[in-house]
Amino acid sequence: MRKFLRSMLERFSALRNMDFWALATVLLLFMVGLMSIYSATASRGYIARYFVYRQIIWGLISSGAFLLVFCVGYQRLLKWSAIIYAIVLLLMAFVLVAGTISRGSQSWIDIGRLLHLGQVRIQPSELGKVSLALVLSSWLSRFPPSRFKNFLGALIIAGLSGMLVLLQPDLGTAAVYACVTLGILFAAGAPKKYIGTLMAIALICLPVGWHFLKEYQKLRLLVFINPYLDPLGAGYNVIQSRIAVGAGGLWGKGFLKGTQSKLYFLPEPHTDFIFSVFAEEFGFVGAVSIVALFGFLLYRLLRTAKLTKDKRAKMYIVGISAWIWFQVVESIAMSMGLAPVTGLPLPLLSYGGSSLVSISVAFAIVQSIYASTKKQYKLTSD
Repeated sequence: MRKFLRSMLERFSALRNMDFWALATVLLLFMVGLMSIYSATASRGYIARYFVYRQIIWGLISSGAFLLVFCVGYQRLLKWSAIIYAIVLLLMAFVLVAGTISRGSQSWIDIGRLLHLGQVRIQPSELGKVSLALVLSSWLSRFPPSRFKNFLGALIIAGLSGMLVLLQPDLGTAAVYACVTLGILFAAGAPKKYIGTLMAIALICLPVGWHFLKEYQKLRLLVFINPYLDPLGAGYNVIQSRIAVGAGGLWGKGFLKGTQSKLYFLPEPHTDFIFSVFAEEFGFVGAVSIVALFGFLLYRLLRTAKLTKDKRAKMYIVGISAWIWFQVVESIAMSMGLAPVTGLPLPLLSYGGSSLVSISVAFAIVQSIYASTKKQYKLTSD
Protein backbone atom coordinates (compact mmCIF):
# COMPACT_ATOMS: atom_id res chain seq x y z
CA MET A 1 0.00 0.00 0.00
CA ARG A 2 2.83 2.39 0.91
CA LYS A 3 4.51 1.65 -2.42
CA PHE A 4 1.29 2.40 -4.26
CA LEU A 5 0.84 5.75 -2.45
CA ARG A 6 4.45 6.70 -3.17
CA SER A 7 3.87 5.91 -6.83
CA MET A 8 0.71 8.03 -6.82
CA LEU A 9 2.65 10.99 -5.40
CA GLU A 10 5.28 10.60 -8.09
CA ARG A 11 2.54 10.57 -10.72
CA PHE A 12 1.02 13.71 -9.20
CA SER A 13 4.36 15.48 -9.60
CA ALA A 14 4.26 14.47 -13.28
CA LEU A 15 1.39 16.94 -13.83
CA ARG A 16 4.01 19.47 -14.92
CA ASN A 17 4.73 17.26 -17.95
CA MET A 18 1.19 17.42 -19.32
CA ASP A 19 0.29 18.68 -22.78
CA PHE A 20 -0.90 22.13 -21.71
CA TRP A 21 -1.95 23.11 -25.23
CA ALA A 22 -4.44 20.25 -25.28
CA LEU A 23 -5.52 20.97 -21.71
CA ALA A 24 -6.15 24.64 -22.52
CA THR A 25 -8.23 23.64 -25.55
CA VAL A 26 -10.38 21.32 -23.44
CA LEU A 27 -10.94 24.00 -20.80
CA LEU A 28 -11.82 26.59 -23.46
CA LEU A 29 -14.37 24.26 -25.05
CA PHE A 30 -15.87 23.56 -21.62
CA MET A 31 -16.20 27.30 -20.93
CA VAL A 32 -17.88 27.81 -24.31
CA GLY A 33 -20.21 24.97 -23.34
CA LEU A 34 -21.17 26.67 -20.07
CA MET A 35 -21.87 29.89 -21.92
CA SER A 36 -23.98 28.09 -24.54
CA ILE A 37 -25.93 26.09 -21.94
CA TYR A 38 -26.80 29.32 -20.14
CA SER A 39 -27.86 30.98 -23.38
CA ALA A 40 -29.91 27.96 -24.44
CA THR A 41 -31.94 28.06 -21.23
CA ALA A 42 -31.81 31.80 -20.42
CA SER A 43 -35.46 32.37 -21.26
CA ARG A 44 -36.47 29.86 -18.57
CA GLY A 45 -35.36 32.00 -15.63
CA TYR A 46 -33.88 30.07 -12.73
CA ILE A 47 -33.67 26.93 -14.91
CA ALA A 48 -30.70 28.49 -16.73
CA ARG A 49 -28.77 28.92 -13.47
CA TYR A 50 -29.79 25.41 -12.43
CA PHE A 51 -28.30 23.78 -15.54
CA VAL A 52 -25.14 25.90 -15.42
CA TYR A 53 -24.57 25.20 -11.72
CA ARG A 54 -25.05 21.48 -12.26
CA GLN A 55 -22.66 21.49 -15.20
CA ILE A 56 -20.07 23.32 -13.08
CA ILE A 57 -20.48 20.68 -10.37
CA TRP A 58 -20.04 17.95 -12.96
CA GLY A 59 -16.99 19.85 -14.16
CA LEU A 60 -15.49 19.76 -10.67
CA ILE A 61 -16.28 16.04 -10.36
CA SER A 62 -14.68 15.49 -13.77
CA SER A 63 -11.59 17.43 -12.65
CA GLY A 64 -11.28 15.14 -9.63
CA ALA A 65 -11.68 12.09 -11.85
CA PHE A 66 -9.04 13.50 -14.20
CA LEU A 67 -6.48 13.95 -11.40
CA LEU A 68 -7.19 10.50 -9.93
CA VAL A 69 -6.89 8.70 -13.26
CA PHE A 70 -3.77 10.65 -14.22
CA CYS A 71 -2.10 9.73 -10.93
CA VAL A 72 -3.05 6.06 -11.29
CA GLY A 73 -1.37 6.07 -14.71
CA TYR A 74 -2.27 4.50 -18.01
CA GLN A 75 -0.05 1.43 -17.46
CA ARG A 76 -2.08 0.31 -14.44
CA LEU A 77 -5.38 1.01 -16.17
CA LEU A 78 -4.34 -1.08 -19.17
CA LYS A 79 -3.34 -3.83 -16.77
CA TRP A 80 -6.76 -3.64 -15.09
CA SER A 81 -8.66 -3.15 -18.36
CA ALA A 82 -10.44 -6.52 -18.30
CA ILE A 83 -11.75 -5.91 -14.77
CA ILE A 84 -12.82 -2.34 -15.64
CA TYR A 85 -14.59 -3.57 -18.77
CA ALA A 86 -16.38 -6.33 -16.83
CA ILE A 87 -17.63 -3.82 -14.23
CA VAL A 88 -18.95 -1.51 -16.94
CA LEU A 89 -20.67 -4.45 -18.68
CA LEU A 90 -22.39 -5.34 -15.41
CA LEU A 91 -23.59 -1.74 -15.04
CA MET A 92 -24.89 -1.76 -18.60
CA ALA A 93 -26.71 -5.03 -17.94
CA PHE A 94 -28.19 -3.54 -14.77
CA VAL A 95 -29.52 -0.65 -16.87
CA LEU A 96 -31.60 -3.11 -18.93
CA VAL A 97 -33.16 -4.46 -15.74
CA ALA A 98 -33.67 -1.37 -13.58
CA GLY A 99 -32.63 1.58 -15.71
CA THR A 100 -34.55 4.81 -16.25
CA ILE A 101 -36.17 5.38 -19.64
CA SER A 102 -35.55 8.75 -21.27
CA ARG A 103 -36.40 9.74 -24.84
CA GLY A 104 -37.10 6.17 -25.87
CA SER A 105 -33.90 4.62 -24.48
CA GLN A 106 -33.32 2.79 -21.21
CA SER A 107 -29.78 4.04 -20.73
CA TRP A 108 -29.66 5.62 -17.27
CA ILE A 109 -29.20 4.55 -13.67
CA ASP A 110 -30.96 6.91 -11.29
CA ILE A 111 -28.42 6.83 -8.46
CA GLY A 112 -30.08 9.88 -6.92
CA ARG A 113 -33.21 7.87 -6.25
CA LEU A 114 -31.27 4.82 -5.09
CA LEU A 115 -29.05 6.82 -2.70
CA HIS A 116 -31.58 9.57 -1.87
CA LEU A 117 -29.37 12.26 -3.44
CA GLY A 118 -32.01 13.98 -5.52
CA GLN A 119 -31.93 14.03 -9.32
CA VAL A 120 -28.61 12.40 -10.21
CA ARG A 121 -28.37 9.97 -13.11
CA ILE A 122 -25.40 8.24 -14.72
CA GLN A 123 -25.12 6.65 -18.16
CA PRO A 124 -22.81 3.59 -18.00
CA SER A 125 -22.56 3.40 -21.79
CA GLU A 126 -20.52 6.64 -21.70
CA LEU A 127 -17.89 5.00 -19.50
CA GLY A 128 -18.16 2.00 -21.84
CA LYS A 129 -16.39 4.05 -24.53
CA VAL A 130 -13.30 4.43 -22.35
CA SER A 131 -13.30 0.86 -21.06
CA LEU A 132 -13.75 -0.54 -24.59
CA ALA A 133 -10.73 1.43 -25.83
CA LEU A 134 -8.66 0.17 -22.89
CA VAL A 135 -9.58 -3.51 -23.18
CA LEU A 136 -9.20 -3.66 -26.97
CA SER A 137 -5.80 -1.95 -26.81
CA SER A 138 -4.66 -4.44 -24.18
CA TRP A 139 -6.08 -7.46 -26.05
CA LEU A 140 -4.66 -6.56 -29.47
CA SER A 141 -1.22 -5.78 -28.05
CA ARG A 142 -1.07 -9.34 -26.73
CA PHE A 143 -2.91 -10.98 -29.62
CA PRO A 144 -2.18 -9.08 -32.86
CA PRO A 145 -5.09 -9.02 -35.33
CA SER A 146 -2.89 -10.33 -38.15
CA ARG A 147 -4.33 -13.74 -37.22
CA PHE A 148 -8.04 -14.12 -37.89
CA LYS A 149 -8.86 -15.70 -34.53
CA ASN A 150 -7.37 -12.68 -32.73
CA PHE A 151 -9.28 -10.32 -35.01
CA LEU A 152 -12.48 -12.25 -34.28
CA GLY A 153 -11.71 -12.19 -30.55
CA ALA A 154 -11.54 -8.39 -30.64
CA LEU A 155 -14.90 -8.25 -32.42
CA ILE A 156 -16.46 -10.54 -29.81
CA ILE A 157 -15.11 -8.35 -26.97
CA ALA A 158 -16.49 -5.20 -28.62
CA GLY A 159 -19.73 -6.99 -29.48
CA LEU A 160 -20.51 -7.62 -25.80
CA SER A 161 -20.86 -3.92 -25.03
CA GLY A 162 -22.30 -3.14 -28.47
CA MET A 163 -25.12 -5.63 -27.98
CA LEU A 164 -25.99 -4.25 -24.54
CA VAL A 165 -26.18 -0.74 -26.00
CA LEU A 166 -28.35 -1.88 -28.92
CA LEU A 167 -30.77 -3.48 -26.46
CA GLN A 168 -31.34 -0.14 -24.68
CA PRO A 169 -31.73 0.83 -27.65
CA ASP A 170 -29.10 3.49 -28.40
CA LEU A 171 -27.95 3.40 -32.01
CA GLY A 172 -25.83 6.52 -31.69
CA THR A 173 -23.65 5.11 -28.91
CA ALA A 174 -23.43 1.77 -30.74
CA ALA A 175 -22.06 3.66 -33.76
CA VAL A 176 -19.44 5.29 -31.48
CA TYR A 177 -18.41 1.84 -30.22
CA ALA A 178 -18.04 0.70 -33.83
CA CYS A 179 -15.79 3.68 -34.63
CA VAL A 180 -13.63 3.03 -31.56
CA THR A 181 -13.28 -0.63 -32.55
CA LEU A 182 -12.41 0.11 -36.18
CA GLY A 183 -9.92 2.78 -35.16
CA ILE A 184 -8.08 0.47 -32.78
CA LEU A 185 -8.09 -2.42 -35.26
CA PHE A 186 -6.60 -0.11 -37.86
CA ALA A 187 -3.92 1.14 -35.43
CA ALA A 188 -3.16 -2.46 -34.43
CA GLY A 189 -2.32 -3.30 -38.04
CA ALA A 190 -5.32 -5.49 -38.84
CA PRO A 191 -5.18 -6.71 -42.47
CA LYS A 192 -7.18 -4.53 -44.83
CA LYS A 193 -9.01 -7.59 -46.16
CA TYR A 194 -10.38 -8.29 -42.67
CA ILE A 195 -11.56 -4.71 -42.14
CA GLY A 196 -12.95 -4.49 -45.68
CA THR A 197 -14.88 -7.74 -45.28
CA LEU A 198 -16.25 -6.58 -41.93
CA MET A 199 -17.51 -3.30 -43.39
CA ALA A 200 -19.01 -5.10 -46.41
CA ILE A 201 -20.92 -7.46 -44.10
CA ALA A 202 -22.17 -4.48 -42.09
CA LEU A 203 -23.46 -2.79 -45.26
CA ILE A 204 -25.18 -5.99 -46.42
CA CYS A 205 -26.88 -6.32 -43.03
CA LEU A 206 -28.30 -2.78 -43.08
CA PRO A 207 -31.57 -3.73 -44.86
CA VAL A 208 -32.07 -6.54 -42.34
CA GLY A 209 -31.37 -4.19 -39.45
CA TRP A 210 -34.12 -1.85 -40.64
CA HIS A 211 -36.74 -4.40 -39.54
CA PHE A 212 -35.37 -4.42 -35.99
CA LEU A 213 -35.61 -0.65 -35.54
CA LYS A 214 -38.35 0.88 -33.46
CA GLU A 215 -40.86 3.11 -35.25
CA TYR A 216 -39.39 6.36 -33.88
CA GLN A 217 -35.93 5.27 -35.07
CA LYS A 218 -37.24 4.56 -38.57
CA LEU A 219 -38.94 7.94 -38.60
CA ARG A 220 -35.70 9.68 -37.63
CA LEU A 221 -33.97 8.16 -40.65
CA LEU A 222 -36.84 9.04 -42.97
CA VAL A 223 -37.02 12.67 -41.87
CA PHE A 224 -33.27 12.93 -42.38
CA ILE A 225 -33.97 12.40 -46.08
CA ASN A 226 -37.05 14.66 -46.02
CA PRO A 227 -37.71 16.63 -42.79
CA TYR A 228 -41.04 17.85 -44.16
CA LEU A 229 -42.34 14.30 -44.15
CA ASP A 230 -43.38 15.01 -40.55
CA PRO A 231 -42.77 18.77 -40.03
CA LEU A 232 -44.63 18.98 -36.71
CA GLY A 233 -43.29 15.71 -35.35
CA ALA A 234 -40.00 13.92 -35.95
CA GLY A 235 -38.91 16.44 -38.60
CA TYR A 236 -39.57 19.47 -36.39
CA ASN A 237 -36.20 19.24 -34.59
CA VAL A 238 -34.23 19.15 -37.84
CA ILE A 239 -36.18 22.02 -39.42
CA GLN A 240 -35.82 24.32 -36.42
CA SER A 241 -32.14 23.46 -36.00
CA ARG A 242 -31.46 24.31 -39.65
CA ILE A 243 -33.22 27.62 -39.20
CA ALA A 244 -31.12 28.41 -36.11
CA VAL A 245 -27.81 27.64 -37.84
CA GLY A 246 -28.77 29.58 -40.96
CA ALA A 247 -30.11 32.56 -39.01
CA GLY A 248 -26.66 33.20 -37.53
CA GLY A 249 -25.27 34.45 -40.83
CA LEU A 250 -21.61 35.38 -40.91
CA TRP A 251 -21.13 36.97 -37.48
CA GLY A 252 -24.24 35.81 -35.59
CA LYS A 253 -26.93 37.64 -33.68
CA GLY A 254 -24.86 38.07 -30.52
CA PHE A 255 -24.75 36.34 -27.14
CA LEU A 256 -28.23 35.81 -25.64
CA LYS A 257 -29.84 37.26 -28.77
CA GLY A 258 -30.72 34.02 -30.53
CA THR A 259 -34.45 33.62 -31.06
CA GLN A 260 -34.85 29.91 -31.81
CA SER A 261 -34.04 28.76 -28.27
CA LYS A 262 -35.39 31.87 -26.52
CA LEU A 263 -38.81 31.48 -28.14
CA TYR A 264 -38.86 27.70 -27.51
CA PHE A 265 -38.72 26.72 -31.18
CA LEU A 266 -35.54 24.66 -30.80
CA PRO A 267 -36.02 21.41 -28.83
CA GLU A 268 -33.30 20.17 -26.43
CA PRO A 269 -31.18 23.29 -27.02
CA HIS A 270 -28.80 22.61 -24.11
CA THR A 271 -28.04 19.00 -25.09
CA ASP A 272 -28.63 17.63 -28.60
CA PHE A 273 -28.70 20.98 -30.41
CA ILE A 274 -26.18 23.03 -28.45
CA PHE A 275 -24.23 23.70 -31.65
CA SER A 276 -27.33 25.27 -33.22
CA VAL A 277 -27.61 27.67 -30.28
CA PHE A 278 -23.97 28.68 -30.59
CA ALA A 279 -24.09 29.00 -34.40
CA GLU A 280 -27.15 31.27 -34.27
CA GLU A 281 -25.51 33.64 -31.81
CA PHE A 282 -21.93 33.61 -33.16
CA GLY A 283 -22.55 32.83 -36.83
CA PHE A 284 -20.36 31.10 -39.37
CA VAL A 285 -17.17 32.56 -37.87
CA GLY A 286 -18.01 31.20 -34.42
CA ALA A 287 -19.00 27.80 -35.81
CA VAL A 288 -15.75 27.50 -37.75
CA SER A 289 -13.83 28.49 -34.60
CA ILE A 290 -15.43 25.61 -32.67
CA VAL A 291 -14.58 23.17 -35.45
CA ALA A 292 -11.00 24.53 -35.46
CA LEU A 293 -10.68 24.00 -31.70
CA PHE A 294 -11.82 20.39 -32.00
CA GLY A 295 -9.47 19.93 -34.94
CA PHE A 296 -6.55 21.26 -32.89
CA LEU A 297 -7.46 18.97 -29.99
CA LEU A 298 -7.52 15.94 -32.29
CA TYR A 299 -4.17 17.01 -33.72
CA ARG A 300 -2.65 17.08 -30.21
CA LEU A 301 -4.11 13.64 -29.43
CA LEU A 302 -2.77 12.07 -32.62
CA ARG A 303 0.59 13.80 -32.09
CA THR A 304 0.85 12.04 -28.73
CA ALA A 305 -0.04 8.74 -30.43
CA LYS A 306 2.75 9.32 -32.94
CA LEU A 307 5.33 10.17 -30.25
CA THR A 308 4.67 7.29 -27.87
CA LYS A 309 6.62 4.07 -28.32
CA ASP A 310 4.03 2.03 -26.38
CA LYS A 311 1.86 0.28 -28.96
CA ARG A 312 -0.96 -0.16 -26.44
CA ALA A 313 -1.00 3.57 -25.79
CA LYS A 314 -0.94 4.31 -29.52
CA MET A 315 -3.97 2.08 -30.14
CA TYR A 316 -5.84 3.57 -27.21
CA ILE A 317 -5.36 7.17 -28.40
CA VAL A 318 -6.48 6.29 -31.93
CA GLY A 319 -9.64 4.72 -30.48
CA ILE A 320 -10.37 7.79 -28.33
CA SER A 321 -9.71 10.08 -31.29
CA ALA A 322 -12.16 8.06 -33.41
CA TRP A 323 -14.77 8.45 -30.67
CA ILE A 324 -14.39 12.23 -30.38
CA TRP A 325 -14.13 12.72 -34.15
CA PHE A 326 -17.32 10.76 -34.80
CA GLN A 327 -19.35 12.54 -32.11
CA VAL A 328 -18.19 15.99 -33.18
CA VAL A 329 -18.97 15.33 -36.85
CA GLU A 330 -22.31 13.65 -36.10
CA SER A 331 -23.48 16.31 -33.63
CA ILE A 332 -22.59 19.23 -35.91
CA ALA A 333 -23.91 17.52 -39.05
CA MET A 334 -27.12 16.60 -37.19
CA SER A 335 -27.63 20.26 -36.27
CA MET A 336 -27.38 21.23 -39.94
CA GLY A 337 -29.60 18.43 -41.18
CA LEU A 338 -26.68 16.62 -42.81
CA ALA A 339 -26.93 13.51 -40.61
CA PRO A 340 -29.77 11.66 -38.83
CA VAL A 341 -30.68 12.78 -35.31
CA THR A 342 -29.02 10.37 -32.89
CA GLY A 343 -29.02 12.26 -29.60
CA LEU A 344 -25.23 12.12 -29.28
CA PRO A 345 -23.89 15.07 -27.25
CA LEU A 346 -21.31 17.47 -28.63
CA PRO A 347 -18.25 16.63 -26.48
CA LEU A 348 -17.44 19.19 -23.75
CA LEU A 349 -20.19 21.57 -24.93
CA SER A 350 -23.48 19.73 -24.41
CA TYR A 351 -25.02 19.52 -20.95
CA GLY A 352 -24.50 16.15 -19.30
CA GLY A 353 -22.46 14.75 -16.44
CA SER A 354 -21.79 11.22 -17.69
CA SER A 355 -20.43 12.47 -21.00
CA LEU A 356 -18.21 15.05 -19.28
CA VAL A 357 -16.79 12.56 -16.76
CA SER A 358 -16.08 9.92 -19.40
CA ILE A 359 -14.28 12.41 -21.67
CA SER A 360 -12.26 13.68 -18.70
CA VAL A 361 -11.22 10.13 -17.80
CA ALA A 362 -10.32 9.38 -21.43
CA PHE A 363 -8.33 12.60 -21.69
CA ALA A 364 -6.55 11.94 -18.38
CA ILE A 365 -5.28 8.63 -19.75
CA VAL A 366 -4.01 10.40 -22.88
CA GLN A 367 -2.27 12.98 -20.70
CA SER A 368 -0.70 10.19 -18.67
CA ILE A 369 0.65 8.74 -21.90
CA TYR A 370 1.95 12.16 -22.97
CA ALA A 371 3.66 12.79 -19.61
CA SER A 372 5.35 9.37 -19.68
CA THR A 373 6.45 9.88 -23.28
CA LYS A 374 7.82 13.34 -22.51
CA LYS A 375 9.76 11.95 -19.55
CA GLN A 376 11.25 9.20 -21.74
CA TYR A 377 12.36 11.76 -24.34
CA LYS A 378 13.97 13.88 -21.61
CA LEU A 379 15.87 10.87 -20.29
CA THR A 380 17.01 10.00 -23.81
CA SER A 381 18.17 13.54 -24.50
CA ASP A 382 20.01 13.66 -21.17
